[in-house]
Amino acid sequence: MKKVFLFLLLAILIGQQFTMVTGCANIIPPAGGPKDTIPPVLIKSTPPDSSKNFHGNHITMVFDEFIDVQSPRENLIVSPVYKNFPDVTYKLNTLSVKLRDSLEPNTTYTLNFGKAVRDINEGNILKDFTYIFSTGNSFDSLELKGKVILAEDGKIDSTLTVALYRNGADTAVMKERPRYIARLDGKGNFIFKNLPAGNFYLYAFKDAGGSLRFTDTTQLFAFLGEPVVTGKENEPFTLYAFASKKAAATSTVAGAGGLTMKKNAGGKADQRLRFQSNLENNKMDLLQPLTLTFDVPLRSYDSSKISFSTDSAFITVNDYTLIKDSTDKKLELDYSWKQNTLYHLILDKDFAEDTTGKKLLKTDTLSFTTKRLEDYGKLSIRFKNLDLSKNPVLLFVQSDAIKGSYPLSSPEFSKNLFIPGEYELRILDDTNKNGKWDPGEFFGKHLQPEIVRPLSRKITVKRDFENEFDIDASSTQ
Repeated sequence: MKKVFLFLLLAILIGQQFTMVTGCANIIPPAGGPKDTIPPVLIKSTPPDSSKNFHGNHITMVFDEFIDVQSPRENLIVSPVYKNFPDVTYKLNTLSVKLRDSLEPNTTYTLNFGKAVRDINEGNILKDFTYIFSTGNSFDSLELKGKVILAEDGKIDSTLTVALYRNGADTAVMKERPRYIARLDGKGNFIFKNLPAGNFYLYAFKDAGGSLRFTDTTQLFAFLGEPVVTGKENEPFTLYAFASKKAAATSTVAGAGGLTMKKNAGGKADQRLRFQSNLENNKMDLLQPLTLTFDVPLRSYDSSKISFSTDSAFITVNDYTLIKDSTDKKLELDYSWKQNTLYHLILDKDFAEDTTGKKLLKTDTLSFTTKRLEDYGKLSIRFKNLDLSKNPVLLFVQSDAIKGSYPLSSPEFSKNLFIPGEYELRILDDTNKNGKWDPGEFFGKHLQPEIVRPLSRKITVKRDFENEFDIDASSTQ
């Protein structure tokens, strides 16, 4: 009995130990390995990639994993350019393309899928996956490289389409599809591959609607001034894109101080004449005229019903100038401002009427104070490698808006009063010496746009401080 008791006791103790061990253990599933970062790999195609004497119309491509094909119409580039877009289908790990155009003899074709092909699980993109074939005994192997830059600000728009035409007529870009097209990368670069020898005309444009034609002069456009001859050694080309005409801007009705037009209690639109000024928090910049901008052009305007005064005693000021611009939408009061001084602009209710018949409902007064000298900084810039023969204009830019424009007649620029802040600097090559950027004009004139070059160096102007900079004008972004 004693032996049996000891045996049972030992069995109980062992069971408790087993229970404790299994109860406290963390159950960890087997590791799944590192995350898949490899895009699909082509393992077979029918006909094989780089086939010669190709005469079919159906291509099948098999990958090493299941695939997803996104937006083939936006991604797939067929060269030479198609008349009818191919049928693109996919299932599991197989991609099928059915060509709907008749193939030209002795021609090299490429299908570049851009960012369309990716694996179905992780979305790893097989970038610029390209399939090539020839209907003849050899492949065209010439290349053409270049870059597209926005002429007005030196920036990049990677949504532009670069195109090669055989037809050199100006109207070809509007009436015909190009022979070859290419994409821009994030730095504005493009490359055409597998080109034949010959003469081409090089353009870039915004392909709105996918028509592969340039149809809107308010959209960006660029052209090379002479034909491109493939087959000879060519340096990379640079195209400068511009819009010949500005798109019509939509405006917001605003009142003094930028107040949006409201409706009255009856639900009708407020019939008061509305305008906005260039005052900021009722502060006037010493370097600018006071500007009133009207949403609707003025039909009539009477300067005798405007009075300008200063100080809390409303002392009349007479030595100022009022100018109405050619659009009838802007009034400027030009005056030699005194620092830290109170001014009043009093507008009689009948001083102006816009073309819809709106007037002020009562006399309106704008009271404001000018800034102090201490609110500005002194700025001096010494430029190296500045080409004065190109009539340079120095542009100060904040958030893509030009805050100052100054023609340069020497390598040194200086201003005793300059608004503090951080600025990007650009140099405009002002060909016609009118002090502003001018777009090009292609049709009939082949006039290239003026070029703006962003400088690599940014500056910060500090208030109440002598800000001095040495800048290399040849160092551009």
